Amino acid sequence: MVDQVPRLPRRLDIARDLRSRSVFLFGPRQTGKTTWLRQRYPDAPWFNLLHGEVFLRFAREPGRLRAELALGVPPSGPVIIDEIQKLPSLLDEVHDLMESRGLRFVLAASSPVKLRRGGVNLLGGRARTRALFPFVSAEIPDWDLMRAINVGGIPSIYLSSEPVEDLRAYCGNYLQLEVQAEGLVRGIEPFSRFLTAAAVSRGQPIVFERLASDAAVPARTVREYFQVLEETLLAVLLPPFAPRQFRRKPVSHAKLYFFDVGVANVLAGSTHIEAGSPAFGLALEQLVFCELRAWLAYARDDRPLTFWRTADGSEVDFVVGDSAAIEVKATGAVTRRDLGGLRRLAAETPLAHRIVVCRESAARVVDGIRILPVMEFLRALWDGELLAV
Repeated sequence: MVDQVPRLPRRLDIARDLRSRSVFLFGPRQTGKTTWLRQRYPDAPWFNLLHGEVFLRFAREPGRLRAELALGVPPSGPVIIDEIQKLPSLLDEVHDLMESRGLRFVLAASSPVKLRRGGVNLLGGRARTRALFPFVSAEIPDWDLMRAINVGGIPSIYLSSEPVEDLRAYCGNYLQLEVQAEGLVRGIEPFSRFLTAAAVSRGQPIVFERLASDAAVPARTVREYFQVLEETLLAVLLPPFAPRQFRRKPVSHAKLYFFDVGVANVLAGSTHIEAGSPAFGLALEQLVFCELRAWLAYARDDRPLTFWRTADGSEVDFVVGDSAAIEVKATGAVTRRDLGGLRRLAAETPLAHRIVVCRESAARVVDGIRILPVMEFLRALWDGELLAV
């Protein structure tokens, strides 16, 4: 059973975008786009293309949008079109209304595949792209780390009384609604096997041949599957950090992270994770990735998020721009050995911040490296000063 999602503050802000531009609002299903928009703009003209009657009338006659918006008082705020990917042809009318009447639109999409694949009017730079992610720690009063580690942050699932069952249903709906219905892969069974193999190996540099063997599909098909994951917003390929000068050659393979911890857990078959278990360390790294990615997007910080790993095995989990390096350790007692990757990276490129996120009970500093308990790291991150340039 999925419980009703209460009104909770979200860190996304598109108000300043809408002063001069329209907005494409992307986010996977159930991240709360519709709920947030209805709360933020309760009086906005609203067109939800998931509703069959709305879809049919605009599919038959896209120009009806102009006629319907001509009725009554001109909107003082944005016009909202939900699930715009269902009818990309409507973007021509949107474009003209922006030009001729100065209207601003919020165009929400849970899967932007059809918008990104050729021939679609993307409004010629007149719309900014923003994203809404699952809940982050700063958005939930009394946020529970272990609950987030196990079930992730999709609003209806984090707040559900039966989150694991809801996660399984969510993953099934993804396969049916986003992949099979859109014809993105030739067979759902091999893609499902690939999803499991990818989830098990998340956080590791991708070796296509190994994943192909695990999923029993050709390596070229695995490459196509990764494109599907990114286009449907289910996962992200994290590139390696590569400054101009390196004494040690970094690896060239990207790493895969899913958009949500709980979804990754279910796909990997990990439905009950305890502190100290091997699965906990992987889930904690995935959670820190999700928080960093959301913070960068909401703060409009355009520094790239990457990772660093050398051919001989030295590694730092996350690098923000070229100024901050973050290592995630699930241990409750960080040793000097755990700091090796940060030291080696700092010896090769200047870093303003070196941080270890861990399960220790109190913060401390060792050789200029800040060792932070998970909760303290997250509080400092969302306070906005932790990774300041």
